[in-house]
Amino acid sequence: MNTRIIGAALAAVLLVAAAAGCSRQSTGSGGSSAVNVGNGATNGVLVGADQPREDSDFWSAYAGYMGPKAAAAGVTLANTSSDNDSNRLKSNVDTLLAKNVKALIIAPQDTAAVKPALAAAAAKNVPVVSVDTRPDAGGAYMVVRADNRAYGTKSCEYLGQTLHGTGKVAEFEGDLASINGRDRTEAFADCMKSKYPGIKVIAIPTDWEADKSASGLQDKLLTDPDINGIYMQASIFLQSTLALLQRENKLVKTGQPGHITIVSNDGVKSEFNAIDNGQIDATISQPADLYAQYAIYYAKAATEGKKFAPGPTDHNSTIIDTGVNGQLEDQLPAPVVTHTGGKVGDLDTLATTDPSLWANGH
Repeated sequence: MNTRIIGAALAAVLLVAAAAGCSRQSTGSGGSSAVNVGNGATNGVLVGADQPREDSDFWSAYAGYMGPKAAAAGVTLANTSSDNDSNRLKSNVDTLLAKNVKALIIAPQDTAAVKPALAAAAAKNVPVVSVDTRPDAGGAYMVVRADNRAYGTKSCEYLGQTLHGTGKVAEFEGDLASINGRDRTEAFADCMKSKYPGIKVIAIPTDWEADKSASGLQDKLLTDPDINGIYMQASIFLQSTLALLQRENKLVKTGQPGHITIVSNDGVKSEFNAIDNGQIDATISQPADLYAQYAIYYAKAATEGKKFAPGPTDHNSTIIDTGVNGQLEDQLPAPVVTHTGGKVGDLDTLATTDPSLWANGH
């Protein structure tokens, strides 16, 4: 069964959400035991929602969508923030469970270390929706994310085609303790090896930290000054990368000799601006608005005892069986974005001005 089971209700949700817009609402205090109750609908079903981190434009956007989407769906949110700390996430889950939430929405950055938090929820029969990342051992009612292997593959294909299959590409690897970091890294490597063997990939571990990406790139530019491509697995690397290239006199605009082709992942407005300014070339738009919308959608569905199965949905995505203890994952669409849009080799891309992109305020 796909998500058409509540198609009429979802249509109403979308209508109200469109009117609500994406005003930025607070996710509450960053302390492990601080809970902000009240975002969302008045007297709606109570759902606990943990904000994973507050140091990126993407996650700030996601937080801003949560309140309006919850209000549209008839959900009241109890918010906490774990600040990229798995121990704090476990403490926050315990606190939310003590508030008698009916479901939980989390986005664990360490997908192995989340197991105790999932066990605590299971012990109280509280269903969990995991956003953006997939728990390694299962345990989530539904995972809401995009196909992160496709991020790595699409980024590889864009770079490979743009560089005509030759050169050196620095890759800012995400934290390999995260399924997202592993998926993007492995898919990028597989694609480069099979399709573009003439490109040398220079891996730079980052743990999702911008300072590590910048220092790593600075070191590699000393040993490999002819790097002509960069793959950034997240937008948190954008500003530090541009600043470093500026200092090294390597920030050359698109189309000019010496330009370093750069592909990012997230789809935040600052990336669009950098693309339009000729500083970077492309990004993959991770749907912050849809992450919030469908996290709340599935959390409420879980409280109503609804069941889902692998297959296409009515919102342009596909539910897959992850192969981990029956855990399901709704893989939402994530388009490639370039300055003008259109075809880049075999890739279909959207323009940075496309009104359907969440960063453009639709």
